[in-house]
Amino acid sequence: MYALSMRVRVLFFGLLTDVVSRREEEVDLKEGAQISDLLGHYTREFPRLRPLLSSVAISVNREYASTATVLRDRDEVALLPPVSGGSGAARTEPAPGEAAQVEIVRQKIDTQRIANVLKHANDGACAIFEGIVRDNTRGRRTLYLDYEAYEEMAFKQMNELRTQAMQKFAIRDVALVHRLGRLQIGETSVAIVVASAHRAAAFEACRWLIDTLKKTVPIWKKEYFEDGAVWADGDPFPPEISRATESNAAPPDASK
Repeated sequence: MYALSMRVRVLFFGLLTDVVSRREEEVDLKEGAQISDLLGHYTREFPRLRPLLSSVAISVNREYASTATVLRDRDEVALLPPVSGGSGAARTEPAPGEAAQVEIVRQKIDTQRIANVLKHANDGACAIFEGIVRDNTRGRRTLYLDYEAYEEMAFKQMNELRTQAMQKFAIRDVALVHRLGRLQIGETSVAIVVASAHRAAAFEACRWLIDTLKKTVPIWKKEYFEDGAVWADGDPFPPEISRATESNAAPPDASK
């Protein structure tokens, strides 16, 4: 029996909160334990978790990680189901005349205001994408949606997407805003505004940003219908993000 020598904080999101009946907890592990050891602990305690691991990603201290990652005392580990979309760092109201750029908010998104602030005299194009809540899913009438996020990591990922888009496309500026909490039919859940000299670059960047955000930024939605509620099926994580597939690691010494 190994001595328990470190403690990690474990976070659960989306449908995983229903499986384990908790959102977070602290777990004691032996020194040198890997993520695979932690996963082994949870799949033994919650067998329903096992078949989900092939689509679940893991982060350590808000960075995507592999099952071979060695954990350290006070690490923050998050189990992330496929995302369906973002903290103290996220501002809820930019200063007058200042572009939002990246925000995670809980109030209605004013896309036109964002665009008006972002646009510049040098721009020849401004592409806007809004994700809105529709009134049905697969033939079921939707009443409303609830969005949740691993906010600190989501904010960081959204900032990284903005930086990548600026480098990848011939654009001048980008704003990304995502809303959390309860949204009614017709309300905007995510807004992306791209300003550039030419329309082709603006369109391409806007498409790339929403497609990548939906696959990599840890935001989830729960859909409420007249006859129940379900967590929305998320897009699979891209290949470069490791999955939490259980390994054959020896059983860890772990306790809560």
